[in-house]
Amino acid sequence: MINLGILVSGNGTNLQAIIDSIEAKRLDARIKIVISNNPNAYAIERAKKHHIPVFIINDKHFHTREDADKHLVELLKSHRIELVVLAGFMRLLSPLFIKSFSMKIINIHPALLPAFPGLHVQKKAIDYGVKFSGCTVHIVDEGVDTGPIIIQAVVPVHSDDTEKTLAQRILIEEHRIYPQAIQFFTEERIEIKGRKVVVRNCHKTEDVLENPKVEIFK
Repeated sequence: MINLGILVSGNGTNLQAIIDSIEAKRLDARIKIVISNNPNAYAIERAKKHHIPVFIINDKHFHTREDADKHLVELLKSHRIELVVLAGFMRLLSPLFIKSFSMKIINIHPALLPAFPGLHVQKKAIDYGVKFSGCTVHIVDEGVDTGPIIIQAVVPVHSDDTEKTLAQRILIEEHRIYPQAIQFFTEERIEIKGRKVVVRNCHKTEDVLENPKVEIFK
């Protein structure tokens, strides 16, 4: 069992996926605290519905981002958090925060990193013309979506996709791989070697994907 602190800013569908996985006993973890920097985030209602303690952090009440993050670190440590999970937390964390939970902060990104870091990534993927996109769970470092990769899921990009339709299909995979990444931590199967993450005793994926489908070799 691992103690989770989950940081949110928006709708909270990944938070809900984690809650559902815990309640279904697929994920051996407990959510000790949910923290939001947005008092209107629907994720707050999701947490309250499941009787999870919620705290609101208003960055405007602090002189600097580092001051806000120092308070955030103290709050998480007071709840004995072992893994910090970013679930749509729309603010960059300071080096102070990242060093306080070194290699114990994870994030999910709706693209196949290192391609398309940052924001509006589904639009970037469609505009670039890639045939596959997907999502990535990674360790958070001091860069923007640059940390070691834990797990990825691949989603085809169709010729008639819009930013919205692609995002919807990617989101389904986010809800699958994020709880799995947390379970890897719970089972102490994560080993970080430089910028590579080795997951011990995992099943290898042997399938080859192509898009469009190859027709001349059947």
